[in-house]
Amino acid sequence: MAQRGDFDQFPFLPFEDEFFDEDIFPDEEELELPVLPLLDTVIFPHMVSPLFVGRDFSLKAVEEASNRSHTILLVAQHEAVEEVESDQLYRVGTEAVIGRVLRMPDGSTSMLVQGQRRLQIEDFVQEYPYFRARAKPIYEQAPESEEDRLAAEALVRAALVLFEKVVKFSRNLPDDAYVAALNVDSPGDLADFIASTIQLSVAQRQEILEAIDPVERLQRLSILLAQELDVLELENKIHTEVQKEVDRSQREYFLREQMKAIQRELGQDDPIAQEVNELRERIAERDMPEAVVKKAEEELSRLVIMPLASPEVSVIRTYLDWLIALPWSEMTEDLIDIQQASKVLDDNHYGLPNVKERILEFMAVRKLAPDKMRSPVLCFIGPPGVGKTSLGRSIAEALARKFVRISLGGIHDEAEIRGHRRTYVGALPGRILQAMRTAGTANPVFMMDEIDKIGSDFRGDPAAALLEVLDPELNHEFSDHYLELPYDLSRVLFITTGNLIDPVPPALQDRMEVIEIPGYTEEEKSEIARRFLVPKQLDQNGLQPGQLRFSDEALLQIIRLYTYEAGVRNLERNIGAICRKVARIVAEGRKPPRHIRATSLHRFLGPPRFFYGEMEQEDQVGVSTGVAVTQNGGDTMAIEVNIMEDGKANLLLTGQLGEVMQESAQAALSYTRSNARHLGIDTNLFEQIDIHIHIPEGGVPKDGPSAGLAIAIALISALTKQPIRRDVVMTGEITLRGRILPIGGVKEKALATRRAGMRTFILPKKNEPDLEDVPKSILRDLEIVLVEHVDEVLPLAFPTDSFQDEKQDD
Repeated sequence: MAQRGDFDQFPFLPFEDEFFDEDIFPDEEELELPVLPLLDTVIFPHMVSPLFVGRDFSLKAVEEASNRSHTILLVAQHEAVEEVESDQLYRVGTEAVIGRVLRMPDGSTSMLVQGQRRLQIEDFVQEYPYFRARAKPIYEQAPESEEDRLAAEALVRAALVLFEKVVKFSRNLPDDAYVAALNVDSPGDLADFIASTIQLSVAQRQEILEAIDPVERLQRLSILLAQELDVLELENKIHTEVQKEVDRSQREYFLREQMKAIQRELGQDDPIAQEVNELRERIAERDMPEAVVKKAEEELSRLVIMPLASPEVSVIRTYLDWLIALPWSEMTEDLIDIQQASKVLDDNHYGLPNVKERILEFMAVRKLAPDKMRSPVLCFIGPPGVGKTSLGRSIAEALARKFVRISLGGIHDEAEIRGHRRTYVGALPGRILQAMRTAGTANPVFMMDEIDKIGSDFRGDPAAALLEVLDPELNHEFSDHYLELPYDLSRVLFITTGNLIDPVPPALQDRMEVIEIPGYTEEEKSEIARRFLVPKQLDQNGLQPGQLRFSDEALLQIIRLYTYEAGVRNLERNIGAICRKVARIVAEGRKPPRHIRATSLHRFLGPPRFFYGEMEQEDQVGVSTGVAVTQNGGDTMAIEVNIMEDGKANLLLTGQLGEVMQESAQAALSYTRSNARHLGIDTNLFEQIDIHIHIPEGGVPKDGPSAGLAIAIALISALTKQPIRRDVVMTGEITLRGRILPIGGVKEKALATRRAGMRTFILPKKNEPDLEDVPKSILRDLEIVLVEHVDEVLPLAFPTDSFQDEKQDD
């Protein structure tokens, strides 16, 4: 290899006469010289530089040159590789004379060379055992015109100004470098000198070497000087800022040590020691587990030996604050008065017998076996507005416990539950421990809202982290990433809420006791409005309790015509809207109404916004009445079937039906077609018609199997031309054999049937146990018919007795 070595002062100096003789450079136009490839440098004319040679072909080239004329051609490589070919060498190099040559112990050679002039390689005449090339000298042309001389002079001055600044900012160049540049007369030599002095890449140096015109060479060099100056200025700025920070830290450390010495002389403790003593006293006052006390003492020991300005001080201090603030053993005493708890629950919530019964059971067992029972994990599932969250507050009041609540809706990061590790900047415990600190006791009522709306992404699955929190077998040693200590959550009464149970992972469902809270009936809503909502809105709007009254009919009309929900939120908003309008009348000094009747609702609330399903005016062919359950409760729906003659046995389904409902329609048609003879239908008719099944309100998506029975009855009616009784509502899943399978939402469907003014409600036989959840007031107004097969429905659905007669004939 041939590499540039270190050289004191400047490389751009003449050799002493004892080493070099000017006669050794012939004047012929074409030369043939040994070639020395250079790995990481470029040698310029008039430049003196030591070189270290170690590659075999380079050593042979140097030996050949030393034995003959002491001249050699120095050419840079395109890439710094050990094995090089002729096409990997630049075509412009520098003719140099070899001075001192020293053989090193490792077999390499150190020599001193001085560049003489630029050479253009014509071709390589030899590549082994060393490179030998034929080259021609390259001569510079001095500026001829006055304009060229002025341009050269301007570039020289500009280059010197830039070089002076580079020398000023560079820590590698001595100040004498600028003085040496001032003593270079030729513009081309000045460019070569500066290029050999500043820090440039091999490609940049070669670019300067190949620039023959001195003016062009100075122009290229000025660009490189400007770039180098920008880098040096930025480097100097960064270095200055770092040095200032170091000096400031050293000064603060010195002053701090002086302050400590002064405080010791005055008999005072330093701030860190004072804070450590205060923390130690707080730790002693708290009844914390032994492992927690040990961890706190370890962190205190670290805090004592740390400088006050260390960023780790605030991290340890925050961690100790969390250890001390968390409730490890502080608990409130449960109120085990079951009668009083029942009264509190009834005073705050109307209905909801299942939930109240479960809480009273928990209190009873707690009273009989206080040390054996673990706190249950309850999950309230129900539509919006039925009072799930407020029920949690009432439970906490009944038990005389603290109440805390967090919302899980929309969280995607596992760290929201388990916290961040202390290695992260600004790390904190997760929401679980944050809520426990807020509660201040180890046995609060802890409500987690919207558990069915948890998300997950690349940051982890929060639902998976909740498995440990909500498992009574595991949560006595809950692990938070920030705390790094087990925390006991087994004494917490966890209550989760959600609108749907399906989005909750099965593993999480298995750890909770799910209690479904159905939508309220109209009677329940009226009673809730009378007991709770009206007094609350009167108080919030500045009205006296007896200043405004709502009639029962007015409340019922608000529920039916101005709300469409399973809960009571919109009911409360409408009552509040009426109270605000009355409050304005009072504030303006006018005479307000004292009673709100059904006839005056249009004045306060405008026209009705919702219309519930009502019974048809007359019996119709091909129109049956089904009933559906939505998140806002139950509602009846008409199922229409049209028969189109001259068809091709097509079945058209419209009304935005879901996949399951479409399959139910297919099953109903298959049953009807396979039993056509029994039903009195021409078996050849199906090949000659098209059937269109439509369920109105096409903008509302519909799905589920419970409409199968109603679709089948509508199909039979359309094909037999017999009208269906308009006062009959039916629900049930149908099979290909005509059996009626059970469905869900019996309570909501019964309520919708009674509200629509219908009296006969056909229900699958297997849904008989679900009637226990239906209020007795509704059951009294309905004729519930339990069926197991379509044949049992035909005499009930059609006003004529033709199907009954036909069945007897069979």
